[in-house]
Amino acid sequence: MKILVTGATGKVGSRLVPRLLAKGYDVTILVRDEAKAGELIGLGAKAITGDLYEPATLPPAVAGMDAVIHLAALFRTFTDNEGIIKTNHEGSIALAQAAYEAGVKRFVFTSTSNVYSSGYRRPAREDEQLDINDPRAYSSSKIAAEKELIAMHQDQGFDVRILRLGFVYGDKDPHIAEIIPYIKKLNMHSGARMHMVHHLDVAQAVILLLTTGGLDGEIFNVADDAPISLYELAESFGKAAETFDEAEGPLKDPFQGVQDISKLRSKTGFRPLVPSYYVARDLDLL
Repeated sequence: MKILVTGATGKVGSRLVPRLLAKGYDVTILVRDEAKAGELIGLGAKAITGDLYEPATLPPAVAGMDAVIHLAALFRTFTDNEGIIKTNHEGSIALAQAAYEAGVKRFVFTSTSNVYSSGYRRPAREDEQLDINDPRAYSSSKIAAEKELIAMHQDQGFDVRILRLGFVYGDKDPHIAEIIPYIKKLNMHSGARMHMVHHLDVAQAVILLLTTGGLDGEIFNVADDAPISLYELAESFGKAAETFDEAEGPLKDPFQGVQDISKLRSKTGFRPLVPSYYVARDLDLL
């Protein structure tokens, strides 16, 4: 199978691409600067230069591909809201349209659990009502992209699959250490939970969506079996005392930040290889 991967040099892509190559996939990566992809090229990935900001560069990238795995995104910690929307929404749709016109058979889009808000009174399911006017540009841009991609499936028959990632970590990814200062900055509750997913399980889920039939137009959550409290996460770095306000009140929504992953389990057979943060820590997989 010939696959185009975007965002290959990012946190997720740089760990996913080697696993795709190890499984024998023919992988091409879309890059703005080939020099930054030297390690992946050395492993066997082919590189093609293109940019989501420049739609004219996308048709050559998708030509001849069987599938696209679209990982590229600007994240919630960026302050360039215009750039976030242009990349996550407009760039994603331009890539999908180019892929559709090129006859690409499958388009896997990685979204985020940040599309969910609170108040569901249960772990968030894939069919929850989302707020496309969410003031967080990262979340609203992903919601907008999801809606247009699903419309492409419904109106044009394009085989789109959407994967909403929990908080991705592991494989020496500095993501957790980077997020702890934001927990303090945003005055988040120590009892709030974060639903995480190890890079191994991101790869497992992406490959399942890539290879499993009958999932056209479907959206899936992916996370591990044990959402962790922010207190436990900060304490594992020795930062709990300095991160949380001792005078904080009660936790308002115990389900905020928690996803229901039963759909992915039932439709693909997914089972987390790394079922919790503590397993990852004890097996030296952080």
